[in-house]
Amino acid sequence: MVKQLRTLVILSCFFIPLTPFAQSANIKGTISTSDGSPVANVSVGIDGTSHGAISKADGSYIINNIKPGTWVLQVSSDGIITQKKEITVGSGETLTIDFSISETAKELQEILISSRKNTEHASVSLRLKTPLLETPQNIQVVDDKDLKAQQVISMSDGLIRNVSGAARLEHWGDLYTNIVARGSQIQAFRNGFNVVASYWGPLTEDMSFVDRIEFVKGPAGFMLSNGDPSGLYNVVTKKPTGVTKGEVNFTLGSFDLYRASMDLDGALSKDKKLLYRLNVAVQAKGSHRDYEYNNRYVIAPVVSYRLDDKTKITLEYNGQFANMTEVGSYYVFSKDGYGTYDRNLTFTNPGLPPTKINDHSGYVVFEHAFDKDWKLTAQGAFFNYKQTGMSSWPSYMDSVTGQVMRNVGVWDAKSTMELAQAFLNGEFYTGKLRHRLLAGVDAANKTYYADWGQSHDLDTPDALFDQNNPTYGVPANGYPVFDRSTPIEERAALGWGVIKQRYSSLYVQDEIAFLDDKLRLTLAGRYTDVKQVYGVDVPYDAAKHITPRVGLSFSIDKNTSLYGLYDQAFIPQSGVLTGGGKVQPVTGSNMELGIKKNWFNSKWYTTLSVYRILKQNELTADPASNPNAPTSIVLGEKVAKGIELDVRGTVLPGLTVIANYALTDARVTKVAKDVTAYKVDDIIPGYAKHTANAWVSYELQHTVLKGLGISGGFTMLNGRYTAWSLEGKMLPDYFKLDGGIFYAKDKYRITLNVFNILDEYLYSGSYYALPSVANDWNSVKPAYYYQTEPPRNVRLSISYRF
Repeated sequence: MVKQLRTLVILSCFFIPLTPFAQSANIKGTISTSDGSPVANVSVGIDGTSHGAISKADGSYIINNIKPGTWVLQVSSDGIITQKKEITVGSGETLTIDFSISETAKELQEILISSRKNTEHASVSLRLKTPLLETPQNIQVVDDKDLKAQQVISMSDGLIRNVSGAARLEHWGDLYTNIVARGSQIQAFRNGFNVVASYWGPLTEDMSFVDRIEFVKGPAGFMLSNGDPSGLYNVVTKKPTGVTKGEVNFTLGSFDLYRASMDLDGALSKDKKLLYRLNVAVQAKGSHRDYEYNNRYVIAPVVSYRLDDKTKITLEYNGQFANMTEVGSYYVFSKDGYGTYDRNLTFTNPGLPPTKINDHSGYVVFEHAFDKDWKLTAQGAFFNYKQTGMSSWPSYMDSVTGQVMRNVGVWDAKSTMELAQAFLNGEFYTGKLRHRLLAGVDAANKTYYADWGQSHDLDTPDALFDQNNPTYGVPANGYPVFDRSTPIEERAALGWGVIKQRYSSLYVQDEIAFLDDKLRLTLAGRYTDVKQVYGVDVPYDAAKHITPRVGLSFSIDKNTSLYGLYDQAFIPQSGVLTGGGKVQPVTGSNMELGIKKNWFNSKWYTTLSVYRILKQNELTADPASNPNAPTSIVLGEKVAKGIELDVRGTVLPGLTVIANYALTDARVTKVAKDVTAYKVDDIIPGYAKHTANAWVSYELQHTVLKGLGISGGFTMLNGRYTAWSLEGKMLPDYFKLDGGIFYAKDKYRITLNVFNILDEYLYSGSYYALPSVANDWNSVKPAYYYQTEPPRNVRLSISYRF
């Protein structure tokens, strides 16, 4: 002990004389908005050091023990423009440096709400005023920060790794997004509108104009009830924020990917009543398969005008214009199973004309707040989609050699949709009970016309396409010449290509809060009147149905809630029942239990849910009926059930995590007498039994390398029943590993990601059967079709904010 004390004394003798010459300095000040209000939770730091502070509720901050000298002081926070000041501080000095950000207190509040919207609130278009933590349903949100970090450029470009249980049956060349969850395809929404006009739509959204995507698991009566009960995704487009800012982004990637986008946001009037947002993008994109391409450009302007403090009108247009290879060119067909050919093999042929798509959508939104508790939102939308192009599919496969006859068919399409909705959100009390009311009406008129009635074989029986040794000269049977001289409406009627739907519905929901808002009971119901046509242009089939919704949510504490839910959806169907009677719609009833929790002051968020979806009343052909006058019987029952876990947020400073897992099981649970096509316990194809995803990112916080980070993640699918048919071989398990680095400093961000790092041969597909004699579907042999994903590939993005 004496020796240790002596050492300390000697060391003190060296350091004590130096302290008068190196007294530390201090920096203090306040952060305020442009209208003088204090700003809390803003980061103030000295570049290149670990010294920093967070502003308090009164806007004040203080940084102690600064080495004298010249430094750069930086102020930053989510959503505000970073400010820097060069300062010089002397020995022992306390320097006062104040900052005034350009935003007002009101604008800053809107920004902060927006930056924390993932764990707090749904978008306006999702209609719910209850915080997501307290909403009795599994709702997950993917925002633009996640999309940029993962370099997601369209809805079909790796987006679903961010949501538990989501998978894709096929990829369709980025034409449309077919996402399955909880055992079947989920509905596509944009800004609160159901935009499904056919099975093959809508055109997948380019991410340049997308702010966030909200995934609602299971039926959601507050949005719509006539659709599949597995759920929906709602694409929310970017809106003006009132903050003048902008961003440009350039992306280069493997297989000839060249992409540029620009996002402009600001005010058109000094009083900031008239605001705008403009997003544009242009893309040239090749493929790992020769002769394939997907080029497009996008323009999405938005203008909003605030009439007064209570009323706002927003006008928006989304235009997407695509020029791409014919749909289906990326499929490979094999008699021997999946993954049997080179993954770069393509069925297309140079010289074939492109598929061209013009996709227009326009919106008008009226919002009026009567007071702080009551708000009316009314909006209308018009969609116009035109497609001129082709699809490819083999017409014959040699059962010995596996060589095929490639066929291209015309696929021209026209779709129009007129949609309107209005909903009222309100809050009031009856005694000590708080009521949160939602009441709304929805109406839509959708038409889809497609010409599938013309086709052309590229190859001949004497010159089949050899997938082991493909040649891509002028096809043996020449190029197709299709007749487009008559209107598409007439061509569609001849080829069973007409799909129409009209519906109107009324919805009322009351959330009643008990026990000082700890217990919340949701009672709701929707009445829907729907008419639809599928195939030929005949009189509409009609269905009227009431779907109930009951939910219960209990807050264990302010950060934890338990919930239970019962909700319904229905699907109209037509036919003639054996023995007579009225055909009932298919009903899907969802029962769900879950727990949600915000951790460490809402820095990260978890949801654990279990569910059971029961489908009833589905019709199937009666095998005992007269072939000349076929009738139908009720198939029985199908059940999809599973467990879902989602984790997202900032776990530690600089460390963000998105991780999820889902166990899914969908089976036939009851079969009617004489039904032979199904039996009890049969798997219902269209899902993966086990799905797991993760994306982890870490950014250095307090070093000279601050802003440098590393990120990576994986996607795993096991027990893949994602094919259309369970005949033949199952799809093998799937594992994809991605990762990269990024660097963010001041207004710049550079992101480099490597996808499919392990260079795995990845694909999706299904069992199929093809004619083994040309044009003879009475003589078919087993086959498989699949489409491959790219091998190891790289993307580099550079963005600049101003």
